Amino acid sequence: MAKLYFYYSSMNAGKSTMLLQASFNYRERGMATLLFTAGIDTRTESGVIASRIGLSAPATPFFAETDLHSFVAADHARQRVDCVLVDEAQFLTQAQVWQLARIADDLGIPVLAYGLRTDFLGALFEGSQWLLALADVLTEIKAVCACGRKATMNLRIDADGNAVAAGAQTEIGGNDRYVALCRRHFTAALAGVAPAGEANA
Repeated sequence: MAKLYFYYSSMNAGKSTMLLQASFNYRERGMATLLFTAGIDTRTESGVIASRIGLSAPATPFFAETDLHSFVAADHARQRVDCVLVDEAQFLTQAQVWQLARIADDLGIPVLAYGLRTDFLGALFEGSQWLLALADVLTEIKAVCACGRKATMNLRIDADGNAVAAGAQTEIGGNDRYVALCRRHFTAALAGVAPAGEANA
């Protein structure tokens, strides 16, 4: 029976790399994959999933109005789809997470979604909230804080490396805008106790 999987982590844990490896594994065995990525993510060219280690693959951009179930069902009717993989899954809407569940339940196609769990203030993204609620399998991908502990939080920083404690939930950026920290150093940075780049054990 097909399942909906959610692989979550903080920034820089290798989510996109794992997604691309999973897709490669399917294709190596002669199976077809369908890749989606958030259209809002402008760090690379539209319709491309790119990892920090240089791997990339074409993908279909999704937006808030995209009906993922209808898209996959139509594609599956033309040619068999063996697995659906979604990058930047935190940007999914509640309705789209339900659509992914229906892809697994009604179409019998496994769905692997990869994304952040929380934003720069520690609040759940909409997509992550509903994936945590609906996914059959939840898997945390480990990232490391500067102190060596497990990084679970995403601190937003300004151009000087100082913590940002207010603003819109979504602001696209990479290492120039976000630092993955353990909860202790995330809290300290937001309180102004220590700069994000100077976390100590």
